[in-house]
Amino acid sequence: MSVTVKTQEQNFDVGKELLNLRARQQNQFGAVVSFVGLVRDSSNSKDLIALEIEHYPDMTESSIVEIVRKAENRWDILDVLVIHRVGRLYPSEEIVLVQVASPHREKAFECCEFIMDYLKTDAIFWKREITTTGSYYVESSDSDTRRKDRWD
Repeated sequence: MSVTVKTQEQNFDVGKELLNLRARQQNQFGAVVSFVGLVRDSSNSKDLIALEIEHYPDMTESSIVEIVRKAENRWDILDVLVIHRVGRLYPSEEIVLVQVASPHREKAFECCEFIMDYLKTDAIFWKREITTTGSYYVESSDSDTRRKDRWD
């Protein structure tokens, strides 16, 4: 299985990443599922100006690889790409891309959802929301934890 994990400030090109995945796998799969997460324009009933994401590259990327390895133990997947942006991001900007290639679509959908649920709770990032009323660090929500726990 091919695993690619990147943390980066610059935006990503979903189409280009799909072409790269196809080149890596030489079209030896039946399905690719892509998820693109966007920065929301509000949080906890406050207007969001920006989201700042801090990380330690090696630690953060290792935590994401561990999540992908857990997925690999559950599903027959051929390729996974996770790109998570860091730095200052603004509402409606892309924040995360997850692409999963598998022989079958059902496995690709499930695996992509699993990875996203675990990214929300287990990936090592520090997120600070900057709103019209101040700034504060945010943690995973209870609903994020419940979504992850359903996989156990």
